[in-house]
Amino acid sequence: MAEFSLPEASNSAAFNPGETALQQRWQTESLWDDARRKRLLWDRIPAELHARIEGAPFFFLATSSPDGHCDCSFKGGGPRLIRILDEKTFAFPDFDGNGAFMSLGNILMNPHVGCLFIDFSDGSRLRVNGRAAVLDAGPLLALFPGSPRVVRVDVEQVVPNCAQHVPRLVPQPVPQAAPAN
Repeated sequence: MAEFSLPEASNSAAFNPGETALQQRWQTESLWDDARRKRLLWDRIPAELHARIEGAPFFFLATSSPDGHCDCSFKGGGPRLIRILDEKTFAFPDFDGNGAFMSLGNILMNPHVGCLFIDFSDGSRLRVNGRAAVLDAGPLLALFPGSPRVVRVDVEQVVPNCAQHVPRLVPQPVPQAAPAN
């Protein structure tokens, strides 16, 4: 296995030195001209995607502790789980789970988050990276009745991805629990 090294300086503010080093190593730097960057690296969620995101029944949330230990969690709840506040901000509820607060604890220590939205019916994917805050009081709680907390995400980068390798899955209804006697 070859060892990788970082270049002296990144040639683009759009990529970190590690990304640039691998683009150089595998000769993909030329793919990322200004036109492609503008087409595939955004700083906001375009209005035409708001309804799709708000209609997503789930997404994946990636967080990291300050020392780089990562956590990725499934966030579900059905359509309207996400509320777009504006093209640079969205919020989602945090419902009580196992009480470990792994994602929220990471957010308190390191607010950088990654959110991955996948629509398995058509393969579309959208990565949204930003800075998150955990709120347990204030007006955003009214958007999510019953939720003791809300996470607000200030969008820094939005990256649409192609659907090429996403399997097409057909949603199945969730079985309802039998009523207790």
